[in-house]
Amino acid sequence: MKLFISVWMGVLTVLCFTAEARAETYLTVEGALTWQSRNDQRIPGNGGTDFSLSQLNSGPFANYRVYLGHVFGKHHEIRALYAPLSIQVNGPLSTAVQFMDGTFASGIDTIGFYQFNSYRLTYTYHFDPVSDWYFSLGFSAKIRDAEVRLTQGSLVKSKTNVGFVPLLNFRIKKPLGNDWLFRLDLDGLAAPQGRAFDVGVFVEHPLPLAGFSAYTGYRTIEGGANNATVYNFAWIHSLALGIRGEF
Repeated sequence: MKLFISVWMGVLTVLCFTAEARAETYLTVEGALTWQSRNDQRIPGNGGTDFSLSQLNSGPFANYRVYLGHVFGKHHEIRALYAPLSIQVNGPLSTAVQFMDGTFASGIDTIGFYQFNSYRLTYTYHFDPVSDWYFSLGFSAKIRDAEVRLTQGSLVKSKTNVGFVPLLNFRIKKPLGNDWLFRLDLDGLAAPQGRAFDVGVFVEHPLPLAGFSAYTGYRTIEGGANNATVYNFAWIHSLALGIRGEF
């Protein structure tokens, strides 16, 4: 993560020393209420017990994300994303669960914790518009910082994982008239080892303050992995509200 931040700050420093860069740099802050319809775990993947954190509490939970980016002329854009996500639930397990090297009893109050922080650096290419449809295509370098933890009294077991995930990036934008804008954003990729998708559908409108706009809509995050070490699949839904400012 430190390397990720250092690389992005180096790029941003170079950009901000030009007047043109300052005019096309943007910051977006997004807040959301989040629900989980699926959060299935089995750790280890071979030998653990299936259980679901979403059955203990489906939400809502509060979360946020921050984008910092720059557009070069008509076609090129680079942006960084900081998207922390943590969910804590509490309740009795319906069955005994073998998790890591510990056994968690059924019917006893248990704290479940799920973390899936995401750090991404994205490059995307903006194609010339087709009628009033705007398309861009690129790729994202994602670092995931994940943890699943169970606590039952003095028994605490945790599985952490930090890793790199390459994703494709795709965006559609279409003006809706009267200054409204439709936007679909997608980061995602699937492989035999697992998958990761982050999809948002929004409508956006300018604010009275020049260079600022607000948007609202639906975002979903879905994916996971299935191997001998871990089985983990989650499906997260969010109602989001964001503000974007151009500088």
